[in-house]
Amino acid sequence: MTNSLPSAGPERRPTIALLVAVSAVNPLALNIYLPSMPTLVDIFDTTAGMVQLTLSLYLAAVAIAQIGIGPLSDRHGRRPVLMWGLGIFIIGSVVCVLADTIETMLIGRVLQAAGGCAGIVLGRAIVRDLFDRSQAASMIGYVTMGLAVAPMIGPAIGGALDENFGWGTSSYLMVVLGIIVFIWAWFELHETNHNRAAAGGGLLGLVRSYGVLARSPLFVSYALTSAFTSAVFFSFLGGAPFIAAKLMNMTPSTYGLYFMMVAAGYIVGNWTSGRFSARIGIGRMINGGNIILSFAVIAIAVAFGMGHVHPLSLFGPMFVVGVGNGMSLPNAIAGAVSVRPDLAGAASGFTGSMQIGAGAITSALVGWLLTGVLWPGTIWPLVLVMAVSCCVAVASGVAARLLEAVE
Repeated sequence: MTNSLPSAGPERRPTIALLVAVSAVNPLALNIYLPSMPTLVDIFDTTAGMVQLTLSLYLAAVAIAQIGIGPLSDRHGRRPVLMWGLGIFIIGSVVCVLADTIETMLIGRVLQAAGGCAGIVLGRAIVRDLFDRSQAASMIGYVTMGLAVAPMIGPAIGGALDENFGWGTSSYLMVVLGIIVFIWAWFELHETNHNRAAAGGGLLGLVRSYGVLARSPLFVSYALTSAFTSAVFFSFLGGAPFIAAKLMNMTPSTYGLYFMMVAAGYIVGNWTSGRFSARIGIGRMINGGNIILSFAVIAIAVAFGMGHVHPLSLFGPMFVVGVGNGMSLPNAIAGAVSVRPDLAGAASGFTGSMQIGAGAITSALVGWLLTGVLWPGTIWPLVLVMAVSCCVAVASGVAARLLEAVE
């Protein structure tokens, strides 16, 4: 793996470290608050359902914002759209610092999400600007391997800051990191989209781009694979903090440390993608990863069904889920953005929107089921939603491989 990316133009090349950094601010902001979610109920004198919205609305905002970010970057370039996104992320983080009600906190979280997701969308699009299909899968694997450090350390940092300095310290940290990444991108990132004139402008161009993609069964199969593979993980995000606190009596810092196992598995899976995708092929990598995460969900059900209520009964199999996600996701994303390379930005945004949208729905569903009349106070709502997501991911991955063979 080289330290920088090859460029089609004479300008200085963007480094992998920069792509990791611009992509990492969004998932770091998502995960750093997770250990504090039970605490925020008392801080803002609100309900668990309202606090759950700090996660669900964050994911929903990411899903919606990506719809516009991708086509805008196809039309106007990757650099200006990214810089605007990072600026909005910083403003959202400042709002979170100043929040004294749950409603203000939700506004800040939405701004963080909408601005920060520009880095995720455009990191993928920039890779596709510079690499062919098989190389893009490997490079996305390497970038997301570095990116996985953010969700790995986020809950650990957030839990430690919460216990020692108060939950609000996490918001100050996100302001500082947002400014650092903005300055870094301002001086280092140069434009990589050299076909901007070919992209349609305005709302009509956006609709046209998405219409082309939506009519492609191959693109839809890849996008659904990405969405429901991610939904397995986001279901865990929606339910695990409350299961850990209520069912296992875990402190925020302990939860953060155990959560590192999940991200470590994702790093292993992404390294596997970076190392072997070009050689094995994206179809085999997708299906292999989906099978692995399906067996991991079965392991969670078996462990708790036998009465082993222990953190390792949840976080051990979730390490394996991380491996499966790391194998499947980079390849599904590379396949989606390669169906129409001229619409790489739109494809990245569309795929990301479906991915995060499915995550927002499943995480909210798990939170609702955990407080409902069916299996309240148990792990089974989480297992149910994860299992259904696995089934859809496996079916979509198989469909994508069959369609590839036909085309």
